[in-house]
Amino acid sequence: MKKIGILFGQENTFPQAFIDRVNEINPPGIFAEAVRIDKVLQGEDPGYAVIIDRISHDVPFYRSFLKNAAAAGTAVINNPFWWSADDKFFNYSLAGKLGITVPRTALLPSFQQPDNTSQQSFRNLVYPFDWNTIFDYIGFPAFMKPYNGGGGKDVFRVPAREDFFWMHSATGQHVMMLQEEIDFAEYYRCFCVGPKEVRIMPYDPNLPAGQQYQATFKPSKTLQSTIQKQVILLQQYLGYDFNTVEIAVRADGTPYIIDCYNPAPHADHEIGEEHFEWVIETSARYAIQRAAAQKPGKDNLTWGQFIKPKAKKATTASKKSTAKKAPDADKKAKSAAQKKAK
Repeated sequence: MKKIGILFGQENTFPQAFIDRVNEINPPGIFAEAVRIDKVLQGEDPGYAVIIDRISHDVPFYRSFLKNAAAAGTAVINNPFWWSADDKFFNYSLAGKLGITVPRTALLPSFQQPDNTSQQSFRNLVYPFDWNTIFDYIGFPAFMKPYNGGGGKDVFRVPAREDFFWMHSATGQHVMMLQEEIDFAEYYRCFCVGPKEVRIMPYDPNLPAGQQYQATFKPSKTLQSTIQKQVILLQQYLGYDFNTVEIAVRADGTPYIIDCYNPAPHADHEIGEEHFEWVIETSARYAIQRAAAQKPGKDNLTWGQFIKPKAKKATTASKKSTAKKAPDADKKAKSAAQKKAK
């Protein structure tokens, strides 16, 4: 039997609903359960074909456990190596290179020096930083947010440039970004499961907690198609299996990617029963698919096209060239054989 495990923390709805759905589907030779850990030995297979990770971003012990499991052949959703390395500032750069519209964003050095560093650790930084160029590029009002944060933590709206410095001083050792504010007419949070399954959910970040998913935005068919293509493109390049992407749409219809990744997205009944049902069914079937394809002892992780670009197909010209060379090689071989015979 192949086991699908889910690793989770304080959430109470998604994990059990996921387990129940996999077991209701009852695929041959596959079942789901909550992950159980009583020891972690180097290189040892934890006994799971697939593990859905919902908590390792908050628990370093779990992150190391998952990397060890991946080395033994477990398909971890999401890839713990890439998740550990990824950050939101890079995401904006990548999205821009892919032709996706993103807000203008600048990376800021932390206000306080990291522990175990001194002034000599920052010899390559020019002081004072070129704040005027950054402010002219971003404009105000703007948002200041952690370069690798999540869940809306430590996000500040900066009304004007004279507010920037005292607000930045409150961020301590966090590395922050300053980002253009997008005045949106519509806003969507999109679930993406696997390489191409997308669920577009109206979402209003300005509403009180617990009410954001009650937004009534309705994307046009054209906007829906554009959002779906952009989310799938990001998912395939970033290599996530389970992710949400946030998109703000200006009044002129231009969608801006506000958040490219959230590999442990909020997924309980608060998102709405229809959305919740879609997430449970789609993620259960995707996990089953990954479990069926899993090969023990092999690399079963999703890496994405940024890390592992697809091999280019041979061009027609190169195929013709190969075809032309083949007869020449045969002639040379024949000639050599005839000389030997003589």
